[in-house]
Amino acid sequence: MKDVMLKIKGTQAPVGGDVDSIELITEGKIYQKEDCKYLMYDETQLSGMEGCKTVLKIYEDTVEMEREGNAMSKLIFQMGKRHVSKYTTPYGDFRMEILTKKLDVDIDIEKKGKISLEYLISLQGLTEGKNKLDIEIM
Repeated sequence: MKDVMLKIKGTQAPVGGDVDSIELITEGKIYQKEDCKYLMYDETQLSGMEGCKTVLKIYEDTVEMEREGNAMSKLIFQMGKRHVSKYTTPYGDFRMEILTKKLDVDIDIEKKGKISLEYLISLQGLTEGKNKLDIEIM
């Protein structure tokens, strides 16, 4: 397991709403086990998910993002495919659908790397938006 610095930028653009972006730099860890790379970091107050731990499982054509803590979710990003999951919060459980529009991964665990995702998200079939997530290993 290797300690790394991460630059994370997330953008949310809800349909009919204002675009919201956050950018943060945080510490994380990366390692590889068989055909999967694992990238882990703790969420901060800035991300709005303080108290959560995020683990990305990075495969050849899929990225899985699992969050545990105050809120729990598992998002699966696979180019052109729609995945349904559950988002658990202190206020209840919500159904989420993710449709991945862009999935670029270029990571060498011994060096630097980047993950770039663009996806459409639907929460309970009520709220829809386009999100971007860029994670740079520095």
